[in-house]
Amino acid sequence: GPEWTLWRARFGPRATCLTPILRGTMAKYKLEVTTGNMKNGGTWDRIYITLTGSKGPSERTELNNFADVKHDRYRFNPQRPKHPPTYMITTKLSLGRLLLLKVEKNPNVILPENMWFCSKIVVTTPEGDVILFPCYRWMSNGEVVELRGGRGPTLLPTATFIYAFLTVIFNQSDIVLWVSSFLSMLFNYVFVFLISIRILEFLLKGMFGSTKKWENIDDIKNIFWRKTSEISEYVTDHWKEDEFYGFQFLNGANPNVIVRCSELPPNFAVTEEMVQPFLEEGTTLQKEMEKGNIFLCDQTIMDGVPTRVIDGKPMQVSSGFCLLYMTPESKLMPIAIQLGQLPSETNPIFLPSDSETDWLLAKMFIRNADFNQLQAIHHLKNSHYLAEVYNISTLRNLPEIHPLYKLLIPHFRHNIPSNINGRNLLLAPTGPLGLVCSSLGPDGLMEIMRRAHPGTTYTTLCLPDNIAARGLESVPNFYYRDDGLKLWDVIHSFVKAMMEYYYPSDEEVCKDSELQAWISEIFTHGFLGNKESGIPENFSTVEELIKFITMVIFNSSGQHATTNHSQFDYLSWLPNGPLLLVQPPPTTKGRSSMKTYTDFVPLGSYPDEQFDELVPKQIIKGFQVELKHLSETIDARNSQLEVPYNYFNPSQIENSINV
Repeated sequence: GPEWTLWRARFGPRATCLTPILRGTMAKYKLEVTTGNMKNGGTWDRIYITLTGSKGPSERTELNNFADVKHDRYRFNPQRPKHPPTYMITTKLSLGRLLLLKVEKNPNVILPENMWFCSKIVVTTPEGDVILFPCYRWMSNGEVVELRGGRGPTLLPTATFIYAFLTVIFNQSDIVLWVSSFLSMLFNYVFVFLISIRILEFLLKGMFGSTKKWENIDDIKNIFWRKTSEISEYVTDHWKEDEFYGFQFLNGANPNVIVRCSELPPNFAVTEEMVQPFLEEGTTLQKEMEKGNIFLCDQTIMDGVPTRVIDGKPMQVSSGFCLLYMTPESKLMPIAIQLGQLPSETNPIFLPSDSETDWLLAKMFIRNADFNQLQAIHHLKNSHYLAEVYNISTLRNLPEIHPLYKLLIPHFRHNIPSNINGRNLLLAPTGPLGLVCSSLGPDGLMEIMRRAHPGTTYTTLCLPDNIAARGLESVPNFYYRDDGLKLWDVIHSFVKAMMEYYYPSDEEVCKDSELQAWISEIFTHGFLGNKESGIPENFSTVEELIKFITMVIFNSSGQHATTNHSQFDYLSWLPNGPLLLVQPPPTTKGRSSMKTYTDFVPLGSYPDEQFDELVPKQIIKGFQVELKHLSETIDARNSQLEVPYNYFNPSQIENSINV
C-alpha cells in the first residue's frame, strides 16, 4: 500500500527488515532439515535450533517432533532426503542478515541415545531469501554445532568476525579429530586384514619362513595369487627391453625425473666413443645434445643417504646417472649408466653392449633408486604431505562459508587420516618399509624428503612450468605431458570461473584477510619461508590466486593419481621396480650372471675389512687372481665337455659351509 511505498522511499533496502511491523505479523523462518541417506542416520532425539542474524539471535526452539511424526513416522528420516520435513521458527522482529545457525541434540527421555547425521538445513527468511547451511556431520547427545550460511562471502562483518571464526575453528577441530580417529582405526583393520591374507597365502604355499632360493627371476611370478592388469602383464613380459625401459621415464610411475641434457655433468665419465654405436649412423653425442635428443636422469640426491642394515651390513643404493637417447624412430633408449657419483675403476660406465646381465643389473639399480625417489619425493612429499599443508591451513584460516574452503575441502577428503596411517604404519621402524620392503628404510626416505624440499619450487609443482623447465615440450610420445597439460587447463578454467565470480577485482583479493592468512601460513610452515621457492607469500591479483589454487587441486588429484595409481601397473612386477636390492651395485663388468645377486659368497671373498696391513691385502688380492684364472680354465675346459665338471670351480664354491 501507500505506507509501504513511503517506507521504501525513505529506507531503501533496509525497509525489508520492517516488513513484519508494517504487516502486523511475527517474522517466520521456514527450515528444511535433511538427514543423511545412510544406515542409522536418523534419530528420535530432541533437536534444538537457534538462529543468529546481524540484529541478534532467535529463541532456542525445539523442532516439533510430534507434529512431524504423523507425516514421516520417523522424525529425521534418512529414507526421504528429497522430501525433508519442514519446521517454523517465529521471532518478533526480523533477525536481519542471517549469519549463524546453532544446532543442539539432546536425548529423548524414553528412547535410547542414537547419533544423527545432519546433511544440511535450508532456511527461508521472511524477506524471501533461501540460505543453505551445510552440515554433513554426525551429532551425538549434548553436542552443539554452529553452522555458517553457504552464500560464501569472502569478508565478514567486523562485529561477528571473531565469534564466527572461533566457532568454526573449534567445531572443525572436533570433526577432524573424530574423523581422523575413526578412519585411522578403519584403515588399520583393513591393512591388518590384507596383510593377514598375504601371510595365509604364504603359509598355504609353504613359503613362510622358507630360505629356499629362486632359480631365476621368473619364479617371482609364483609368490602371490595376484591380480593383474593389462599393463602389469605387459610389464612382466617386456621389463628387460631397453625401449620399454626408456618409455617408463616418460609414461611410467615416475615421469618426473629426466631433463633434456645439453652438457654432461663433469663427474659422469661417459665418452663419445662409448655411446657412438648406439646413436644414429653419422652423428655424435655432441650433435645429438645440440639437437635436443639427449636426456639425463641424475640421482645425485641419493648419494650418502642412510640405508637399512641387514645382518649387520648397510644396504647400498645407486646415486649415479642414466643417459638416454631419442632415436629418429621416436624411441627413448638408455645408452649409458654410471651407478655412483665419482668415476673410478670400481665405478664403470655400463653400456647396452655389455653382457645381458651386466646391463640388466645396472638398469635395475637405477630403477631401485628411482622407485625410492618416487615414493619419498613425488608421492609422499609433493602429493600427500604438501596436500596436508594446504589442508591444515584451510581448516585453520578459512571458515566453512568461505568460497575457497568449499572449493578445496573435497580435494582433502581422507588426506589427514591417510597421512597419519602412512606415518604410523608404512614409515614406522617396525612397518613394511622399515622391516622388509625398502633399501632405505624410514630414516633414508625421510632424509631424501629433507634433501628434496629446498629444491621444491613453484615451478616444479606447476606442470606447465615444470615441463618447460625440464625442456620436454617437444618430446614425442609423452602422454603424461599431453594429458596432464590438458587436465591442468580444464582445472585452471574451472578455478578461473569460480575465483573471478567471488573476486571481481584484484582489490577484493588484497582485502580478504582470511585468504591472505591462508597463503601466508602455507608459505611459512609448508615451504619454511623460502623465498627462492617462488611460492607466493601473499596474493596481490586474481591471476595469482587462480594459478595457486589450480596447482593445489591438480597436485591433490591428477598428479597424485599418476604417482599412486600407476604403481600397481608398473611396479607390481618386482624386478621392474625393486624397492630393495640386498647386494651392492656392481663395481666391475663381466662378473654377473642370473645367480650373482643372491647371498652366495664365492671362495676368496673377504667382505669385512679385517686386515689392515698392506702385505696381507696384497696376498688376498693375489689369491683372488689365481682363483679367477682357475675358474676361467675350468670354464674353458667345460665348454668342450658333454658333461661338465664344476664342483671345484671357484666361481661355484661358497666361502663357507652355510647350508
